[in-house]
Amino acid sequence: MGAEMYNTIFFLIIIFPLAGFLLERYLVYLNGRMWSDTLPEKLKGICLEEDYRKTQMYEKDNTRLSFWSSAFNLAVILAMIIAGGFSFVDGIARSLSANLIVIALIFFGIIGFGSEIINIPFSCYDTFVIEKRYGFNTMTVRTFITDNIKSWFLVILIGLPVLSLITWIYYKTGSMFWLYAWGLITAFSIFMNLFYSELIVPLFNKQTPLEEGALRNKIEEYAIRTGFKLRNIYIIDGSKRSTKSNAYFSGFGPRKRIVLYDTLLTEFTEDEIVAVLAHEIGHYKKKHVLRTLASSVLLTGFMLFLFSLVVDNPKLSQALGAENPSFHLGLIVFGILYSPLSLLIGLISNFISRKNEFAADRFVKETYDPDMLASALKKLSVKNLSNMLPHPVYVFFHYSHPPLLQRLDKLD
Repeated sequence: MGAEMYNTIFFLIIIFPLAGFLLERYLVYLNGRMWSDTLPEKLKGICLEEDYRKTQMYEKDNTRLSFWSSAFNLAVILAMIIAGGFSFVDGIARSLSANLIVIALIFFGIIGFGSEIINIPFSCYDTFVIEKRYGFNTMTVRTFITDNIKSWFLVILIGLPVLSLITWIYYKTGSMFWLYAWGLITAFSIFMNLFYSELIVPLFNKQTPLEEGALRNKIEEYAIRTGFKLRNIYIIDGSKRSTKSNAYFSGFGPRKRIVLYDTLLTEFTEDEIVAVLAHEIGHYKKKHVLRTLASSVLLTGFMLFLFSLVVDNPKLSQALGAENPSFHLGLIVFGILYSPLSLLIGLISNFISRKNEFAADRFVKETYDPDMLASALKKLSVKNLSNMLPHPVYVFFHYSHPPLLQRLDKLD
């Protein structure tokens, strides 16, 4: 029975990544069938024929890069499983320390560093070839390097202590570790939601308060009219890395803030910007932000509970070729076995997210000017070369926001 279980787990951790890769290739194939040689009737009046062709080329270039990146990563993962690579890294970690927590940190450190090294060439090509080819990239090589160094620094400063605590909790509390780990991750998530814009964003971008003037007056007038207490409106130097435009809402309670990309200010009218912000305020007023955070916390607890049921099973570590069961090897195997359930949860989350986007759009329709939001959405889609006619199945699997035409229909 033991050998049978081992073989079953080994088979599953091989087939799940492979099935995920093949599913994604099929979805990409369906999406590609939506393109045409001429501008579709539905998009006339939204974009020009030249913009449509450019969008297709951009999509195809990104799809090609995604294929090679995911294929290479899949090959590495399968090789690590079949050839005992994870077990080999575990052996290195055990040769450097006898402390179980340190072993886990060394193990994930090696795996994480290796993953970064593998994916940096793909990231470079995306940034300095594809994004530059279509006029998006404004990032210098220096900024690219410093961004990566800062990201690694954050992993060391924040990620390693959190991982250390979770590993320590497991070895100290046994089967009840998931409750303590859940509490720790929940506290960390709330903290990051509150202080992300103040502590993390400044490491990468400058945020400056929106100056007094017509735009700020319009935003504040709208906020007062809708009963939204707003103190913090910031401009972020998004043009430091890309010409793409965006705006986002972060935090909650007294720490909430609205952040506008500087590229948004140069490309959009004041009324369009207010409409975009009205959409973000709609998310807050309808409690989408808190509900998303709450659902994330519940799903994390559910995942940790499932992990606690199997983490002590030595068959997980044996499936990776290791003789000694360990928390970190069990976590790797569980992460792969959890992927089908993660996919299902992602589908449900995307469905809810798309509904929330429609609700936030309705809020704009009820409290401001739907025509201004429609105009802004068209500009964003065309400027960012977004796929405006994706396949419905691809949307079902991947889109957290409804496609442009669906949003325009609801705003009409």
